Amino acid sequence: MKYYKMTKSLLCGSLLLLAGGASFTACTEWLDKDPESIVAEDEAFKNYRNFQGYIEEIYNLIPDKEKVNYCSGWNIGDDAVHNPEGYAHIDHQVDLGNYRDIWDDKTPKQFWLNGDRYSLWNSSWYCIRKCNMGIENIKSLVGTDEERNLLLGQLYFLRAWWHFELMCYFGGLPYIDKAFEASNIPELPRLSFQECADRCAEDFKMAYDLLPVDPLGWDETLAGMQTIGKNDLRANKFMALCYLGKCYLWAASPLMKEFEKAKNGGVVQVLGASANGKTYDYDIEYCKLAAKALGQALDMVKRGTVSYKLAEFKYSNIYDHESDEKAETCYSDIFYTIKKNWQVPGSTEAIFRGICSGLNTANWNHAKIFGPKVAGLVAHDKIIHHPTANLIDQYGMANGQPIYFVENGVLVLNPESGWDPEHPYKNRDPRFYHDIVFDGFHYVLSTDALSSEQKKYEYCSLFTGGGMRDIADGSSTGYFIQKLTPHQCNEGDKWYDYEWAFESYLPYMRLADIYLMYAEAMAAIALANNNVNDFKSSKDYCNSLTAVDAINALRDRVNSDDWPMEHIPANLLTTPKRFMDEVRRERTVELAFEGFRWCDLQRWMLLTEPPYTVKYSHEFERLEADSWFKDHDPKDARVGNFHREELITRRLDSKHYWFPLPDKDIYLYEGFPQNPGW
Repeated sequence: MKYYKMTKSLLCGSLLLLAGGASFTACTEWLDKDPESIVAEDEAFKNYRNFQGYIEEIYNLIPDKEKVNYCSGWNIGDDAVHNPEGYAHIDHQVDLGNYRDIWDDKTPKQFWLNGDRYSLWNSSWYCIRKCNMGIENIKSLVGTDEERNLLLGQLYFLRAWWHFELMCYFGGLPYIDKAFEASNIPELPRLSFQECADRCAEDFKMAYDLLPVDPLGWDETLAGMQTIGKNDLRANKFMALCYLGKCYLWAASPLMKEFEKAKNGGVVQVLGASANGKTYDYDIEYCKLAAKALGQALDMVKRGTVSYKLAEFKYSNIYDHESDEKAETCYSDIFYTIKKNWQVPGSTEAIFRGICSGLNTANWNHAKIFGPKVAGLVAHDKIIHHPTANLIDQYGMANGQPIYFVENGVLVLNPESGWDPEHPYKNRDPRFYHDIVFDGFHYVLSTDALSSEQKKYEYCSLFTGGGMRDIADGSSTGYFIQKLTPHQCNEGDKWYDYEWAFESYLPYMRLADIYLMYAEAMAAIALANNNVNDFKSSKDYCNSLTAVDAINALRDRVNSDDWPMEHIPANLLTTPKRFMDEVRRERTVELAFEGFRWCDLQRWMLLTEPPYTVKYSHEFERLEADSWFKDHDPKDARVGNFHREELITRRLDSKHYWFPLPDKDIYLYEGFPQNPGW
């Protein structure tokens, strides 16, 4: 599909449906269709089955972030880095400030915002128009009130969702609520983010009123019974409520508040070069709205009125992601599944997902980009996406303490943490051991198929000068990621081969995020009121949880006898600012590598501020013999001269808080200006 103009796909006047179903063609493609393949408009909307088929394409166009292209372009914050083979790709170009590369046809985009298949910008305007056409044609439906409500609820939700996702990266836009004809191109002004958020909120509320409570609620409707057991991906009441809370929290965030203050006739002005000092300045009224919606959602979870619940973090072997046999659900299943007939990941926790790209696509698009390519240990080309030491330092200690505080843009060691630079991996947050591959890690469990050269790397050598530290085919930072793809995806264990049925999918929203957003909203209210009770004891917005309880619920999930994790300690609850810092760190760890980090740094106005602008590595000497790791836990290894070294400084300024719009769109009419600085 070509979407060479926003308004071309947005405003294309002819409704043309493919024969045999209710699927749209792109406005630039339908002209090539045989006239006999075109179905009349009244066929699409005449009954529930056809109308729901019409909506299915909107779900199908939701980008599968991990498989839009074959690289991990969704991690554009400070949490990950590419090896040189990937420097042309968009995540590295973002580090350089080259945001315009998303529109450069000559650059490998590998980016779900504007990649070459089913990307956000390419699909959004088309899907928004589909939503509007569906809403306008609901009167054509011959059906029941229940069917009408289900159809409208989905359309309102999806219209808001596509707008909201665009806003997160491009700022306020026109809110399109009509299916305009090509002969009547509207000159709609760009709204501010907060104005757009208000319009999204209206649609999310409409969806909340019209939809079943959750997938099981869908199964109980007469219409939903036609697809019983297969309604997990359809919009529902709980989903709409959670997105309503997220929409309000984003509108409340410091960047959005600052842009609202700078607004001039609907056009936002360039921020100052530094955002320092504004990161705690939230819009209190939007925070209250967010807390109310998110608190209501958590009350629903607590009462058991929805089927969503936190997946269990119970492992007999956390390094190998071996789930305890008594566990009913598995944390790893949120992100990938193995030997489950390509089951879509998500477990009981994923709230909103799109459609997986297809059978065995994860093998080529995702399974081979996180591990070492030294000696061909992981197949395919030499693209490697690995974590920065910045992210490693965010994983705190089992005693609930952060390793570092950020004070005046500098990392300062927390004396209460107990972290020991001679044993840097000991007594860490259990999520560290689940998510990260570090020195001495037993990487290949089955070595029979390995060459003699490959067998040298059965255990990871990630110390400075080690065999896996070459920047071309190893890790420049000292770590690999295994949260999204297990380390067994290698040439020995072969988990990426067909018979393992490896499937991956990153949910756009999962339940842990609701706990985190609720805690953030309450922390922001406490900041405005300068009152610790707002986060320590207040249940004004949630009957079942305080903000502290919400964070501790996530820590309780990962706590076990073998892998302990304590609650937030008292020294982090003394001031609203200190608590907010801890909420943000918890968010960084829990949602690591899931594609939220750039948006978080952006909306907190930290994207241009140290230490978040510097990506660095960990350097250290291995003091244990290589043979030591065969009989000992790698977390207990002693190291020497552990320190950080700078890899790259992201020289970003105020314009980098938003991505640029395509230039050909901003010349369409005067009221559709480019983002500031571009």
